[in-house]
Amino acid sequence: MLDRTSTTERYARGIVAAVVAVVALVLAANAGPARATEPRTAQHTTQFTHSATPTGR
Repeated sequence: MLDRTSTTERYARGIVAAVVAVVALVLAANAGPARATEPRTAQHTTQFTHSATPTGR
């Protein structure tokens, strides 16, 4: 038959799980976007222009 776990063991497991979760979140937050393998040139960029005309005149 299974024995009940002690209170100390339950708290220890909870604390270890919390520390692992915090470490995982910190590592995920510090992971930056991947670097491009080749630099982008001006050909690949899109230029947006403001061409809206005012209405209601």
